[in-house]
Amino acid sequence: MTAEWHTLTDLTRDKRFVVTSVRLEQDGIDISGEFELPPLAGLRYEDQVFVGEFVRCHGSIKHMEKAFGVSYPTIKNRLNRIAEQLTSVTVEQVFARDEVLDQLERGEITADEAALRLRR
Repeated sequence: MTAEWHTLTDLTRDKRFVVTSVRLEQDGIDISGEFELPPLAGLRYEDQVFVGEFVRCHGSIKHMEKAFGVSYPTIKNRLNRIAEQLTSVTVEQVFARDEVLDQLERGEITADEAALRLRR
């Protein structure tokens, strides 16, 4: 499956694409429509691997230097290039159910705010 994704990201060459079909193999279910991919899926395969390793090593640039055999400036430049591609990413605060209930219990948020967060 990895080889196919790698081929797909090579073919699209940083162009936006939309997935129009999803198949749940184990259930034998096909779903058709237009599905926008998360921003990281729009990165080239190599950049996805790079980001995955960066997260796996908890952002250690020293580890990245060793893993990829390149210098600090090279790692920083690549991170900057990837970050530019992700500028359209909007960070939304996601509240865990228990956290919302704890905040409500401590009086940090209102019942209306708790209800709103729990619906998200």
